Amino acid sequence: MLDPFMRRMIDPPLNGVAGIWPRKISANQITIFGLVLGVACFLAIAINTMTAALILLGLNRLADGLDGAVARAQTPSELGAYLDIVSDFVLWGLLPIGFIILDSDNAIAAAVLLSSFSMSMTVFLAFAIMAEKRGLETDIQGTKSFFYITGLVEGTETIAFFAIVIIWPCAFIPAAFVYAGIVYLSVIGRVASSYLILKELPSNT
Repeated sequence: MLDPFMRRMIDPPLNGVAGIWPRKISANQITIFGLVLGVACFLAIAINTMTAALILLGLNRLADGLDGAVARAQTPSELGAYLDIVSDFVLWGLLPIGFIILDSDNAIAAAVLLSSFSMSMTVFLAFAIMAEKRGLETDIQGTKSFFYITGLVEGTETIAFFAIVIIWPCAFIPAAFVYAGIVYLSVIGRVASSYLILKELPSNT
């Protein structure tokens, strides 16, 4: 929900950095480095080094924004788009597991959270496939290789959630249940929006 607003804030400085970025360091290399930072964030959570985890999460998200800006300034590629979405989904799949390793009492809340994430990712990607087949485009989330259908919660809200529970890990259980509930509502909203959009499109057959 907040992603379009955040994009308007962060895109100009990222595009400025991308304009002077050395060409020998590709967008895909930034994406892979960001994924390494994300895995390190997961490990930091698991061993209860939360200050490091928060810093690593911030650096991971910075890399996630910068790789797209560099790709647009240099040469966008399908491989880059693939690596970008995979690295995001790997991160959101790993971090709840970090909280389980940190404290086994978090297991049920983390499982519910992961369930909501998996549903959200499925709905998102399923619609992106259909949108690609029908030639649908949008730039509401900036220039993307995937059709980003908006939802109640998106990347900005998920970053904020993990930042909160990293700062206050004792709040993980109630926060995870609440956030999972919001994600489930977002899934319902995305399914409804997808249905209405696809219902109005002519069949390719």
